[in-house]
Amino acid sequence: MNSLIGTYECKADAKGRLMLPSALKKQLSSVLQDGFVLKRSVFQPCLELYPMNEWEKLMQKINKLNRFKKKNNDFIRRFTAGVKLIELDASGRLLVPKDLIFIAGISKDIVVSCVGDIIEIWDKTKYEQAIDDAALDFADLAEEVMGQEENDDGIS
Repeated sequence: MNSLIGTYECKADAKGRLMLPSALKKQLSSVLQDGFVLKRSVFQPCLELYPMNEWEKLMQKINKLNRFKKKNNDFIRRFTAGVKLIELDASGRLLVPKDLIFIAGISKDIVVSCVGDIIEIWDKTKYEQAIDDAALDFADLAEEVMGQEENDDGIS
């Protein structure tokens, strides 16, 4: 699957259902039938939606960790805490479980943001705050992350 593109604003109904934007559904058309995994983000107050094939790639890496090392075991437990299997309903809506809505502080106004191969689901206010906070030091971050000499990945 190619990297997903776009940031979209949408609304959640009282039951926590949100309609994926049509432009995003088109990008996901080849993986819609396989379902998704929804989990809390490690670094941000948002949720991460993984197409099943991307989740399986990630879990292959995680399953290689030695579970007899406490740090690894603690990481795996925390990383997978609250993970849910998700499918679109017949109307093309995504039901976000109540516990994950609470964890991410999601209200009615939502931002769905594509980040590489996954989709972040944010409360709109929290998303705007995270973008504003990151803007302050983005130039320094960009230089540190992308301004290095070219490495094995070809990234310079």
